[in-house]
Formats: sequence, C-alpha cells, structure tokens
Amino acid sequence: MLDTQATDTAAHLLARHFSQFDYDSLPPASIKAVKRLLLDYLGVALAGSNTDSGRIAALYAAADGGNQDASLIGTTLARVPAGQAAFANAISAHSVELDDIDVFAYFHFSPPVFSAALAAAEQAGADGKSLLVALVAGCEMMERVSRAANPSLRDRCYHSTPTCGVFGAAIATGLLWKLTPEQFISALGLAAAQACGTLEFHGPSMQKRFSPGPGARGGITAAHMALLGFTGQDTALEGPRGFLKAFTDKSDAAQLTADLDTPYQLDIEFKPYSCARPIHNAIDAALLLRQRDQPDLTKIRAINIVRHPSWAHKHQNRAPASYHAAQLSIEFSVAIALHEGQALLAQYSEEKLKLPSVVRLMQNTVVSTDASLPRGVSCRVELTMDDGHVLIAQVDYPKGSIQVPMSDAEIEAKFRSLAQPVIGTAATDALVDTVNHLEQRDQVRDLMLLTRREV
Repeated sequence: MLDTQATDTAAHLLARHFSQFDYDSLPPASIKAVKRLLLDYLGVALAGSNTDSGRIAALYAAADGGNQDASLIGTTLARVPAGQAAFANAISAHSVELDDIDVFAYFHFSPPVFSAALAAAEQAGADGKSLLVALVAGCEMMERVSRAANPSLRDRCYHSTPTCGVFGAAIATGLLWKLTPEQFISALGLAAAQACGTLEFHGPSMQKRFSPGPGARGGITAAHMALLGFTGQDTALEGPRGFLKAFTDKSDAAQLTADLDTPYQLDIEFKPYSCARPIHNAIDAALLLRQRDQPDLTKIRAINIVRHPSWAHKHQNRAPASYHAAQLSIEFSVAIALHEGQALLAQYSEEKLKLPSVVRLMQNTVVSTDASLPRGVSCRVELTMDDGHVLIAQVDYPKGSIQVPMSDAEIEAKFRSLAQPVIGTAATDALVDTVNHLEQRDQVRDLMLLTRREV
C-alpha cells in the first residue's frame, strides 16, 4: 500500500486519486464526453492514416517488429508492440488538423491519451468499461498539467499536446495495466523525464504531425517501466528542478491537485474545420460575412483580422508553401472560407493554395490586435470594400466549443465522412455501434479490428 505518511507531493496525491477510479464512480457526463471523443478520434486517425505522415509513421512502427500486441489504425499491417502502435496512431490522429481541443486551445486530448490507452487496452485484453475509465482519467491528468503550466508553457514555445499528454498517457496506461499507487508515482516521474515537443513547426514540413507520437509512446514506456519495478521521482512535477520549473516561467502547481475530492468537469471541444483551432473563430466570422453580406470577392480591397494579443502573433503566413503550412495560416483559412464557404480537408490542398483569387485575398490581409476582445481566441474580421464600406463580424466562441457545441449527429456525420473512405460502410456502421455501446464490449480488440483498412 502507498505510504500515507510520506510527503504529499503532487504525484502521491494524484496516484491515490487515480488508483481509486472505477467505472461505477465515473460521472455520466464524463462517460458521454469520452465516447464522443473516441468516435471523433477514430475518424480523424483513419483519415490521418491516408496521409504521407500517417503512412510513414505506420511503416516505421511495423519495421521494428516485436510482439503483435496492438493495431495500427487504418492499415493492413500486422499488430506491433503497444508503444509503437501508440506512437504511429498518435501521429495519424494529428495529421489532418481535425483532432479535438481543450477549452483554452492549448492542446489536443486524444492523440497522446487515446492512442496510448487503445494500445494498452488491446495488449491487456481489456474490456470497454476499463477503457472508458482509462480515457476519463488520462484526459483529466493531461488537463491538470496544462492548467498548472499554461500559458507559460506555450509562451516558451513548448507544444502542450506532447508535453502534457505524456502524463495523461501514463495514467491511462497505468489504469489498464493495473499499476499500484506506488507504481503510478513512478510512472508520473518517468513521464516527466520524457516530456518533450516544441512549437517550431509552422512551415511546409510534417514536423507538427510528429509531436504527439513521443507523448503517447512515452506514457506507455513510463507505465511499463514502473510496472517492471523502475522507480521514478515523486517530486518530478512540482519539485525545484521538476517539470513545472523546467518548462515554465510562471506556473500554478496547485492546479495539479485542485478539488480532487469533487467530480472533474471534463470539457472537450471539437473541430469542424481542418486547421489549427485558434483559427476557427476567424473562419466562423468569414463564413458569417459570406452568408450574411454575400460580398463580391473581387471588390474586397483589404481584410483586417483582429485578434486578442494572446494569439495575434500566431498563425500568420500570407504565402503558405504547402497544405501543412496552410492549416496553420489564418490568412489562407479566411481567404478559402470566403472563396468556397468551407474549410474542410478538401480546401487545404496544394491546388487551392495556387488559386489566383485566394492568393489575392491573402496578400491583402493584415492581422491586428485588440486587447478588449473578451477571449484569447476571440476574432473580428473586417472586410473593406472598394467603395469604402466595411463589413464586420466577430466570433468569441467558435463552432464546436462548449458554448456552440457540435451535436451528436454532427460528430457522427464527421466520423462517417472520415472513416468510410478508408474502411467502408459496414465497418463504419459497426464502429459507431461499438463506441455507442462500449461499456457492453468484452474486448477492446474487437473495436480495433474494425479500424483495419479494406483490402
């Protein structure tokens, strides 16, 4: 048993907290949240498996060989060790910029946490209830770390998805592999030793897609090493040379363990557009202008995208050189939304980047700041027409947010549009049913079999 006389470090308190999780204690709202997210994750990962980054990651995972423990989503390849599957699936799930987001737009829950949990569950022969418990716990752990570290973590150019996600992946894996409280403490310490990921990826390369892979694999590694008896530092999170000290200039360690005795409110937001989440407010504003005012695009003299200072310096690129870069370009995203009335996967392509009308709109776009905007991701789009008239739309809460949610039907429709081209109609239908009734499933492996690509 855990030594309750030991100093109550964050790792001690969190180990006690998560080791007590079971299905019957989960809030119904949390179960629903992670079910919605699991369906969304599977669709996004399946679509991502079709990208170059997803294919390369899967080939890398398969090339190492080893135990056939876990599935590579969207492939016909043989199973691979859990850590390799988590690594590759996390990259696929981050390869089309449609993965979920937290309410502050700092990180994506599912690529590191869900990729690790599914691989660990498949290896362990776990059932659906156990997976749901792990997913809820992993998401909570990841968000606790982010709340303690951000915005300083982001402002120091660390990518929150892998740096915070490795802790969530370790907790999720630990629950599925039935770690003791002492082993949970070690797993958190070993996760801290693997935290990594920078924001130097705003270019034409695949760099951003790679980020969650090490976080997912690191969580598996941390839990496995702890299970084998490797001990980790119990002050690795808030200690004088720990994670928060190393990765932030300003942190709030109390957020790691705040309100552990009350149900955790798990707020997960979803993406309707295939680009970085903080850009979505600008897209919504552009679509509103397009629908409401129906501007003649040839008569737009200038576009002013007004952002809160918290995000104004991000995502500026008036000449993206690839679709990867376009998905991180607010100028392109607004231009293509005005041009086509959509900002889906089809809009983020090399061909669309070269459209003369889109290029003209991008080149006539500036980004300015307004500290009075109510939220960090708030955005106002101002179109100045040739006659001097200015059309204005402001969006504070984008589509898919807690305040403007995507419905269950919209989540399912998004999933079907992404999954069906990869695995076909029958498997897509079966996955919807399996996720909706996950607590009744005896084997997570049955779910993963449905994610294999049609031959």
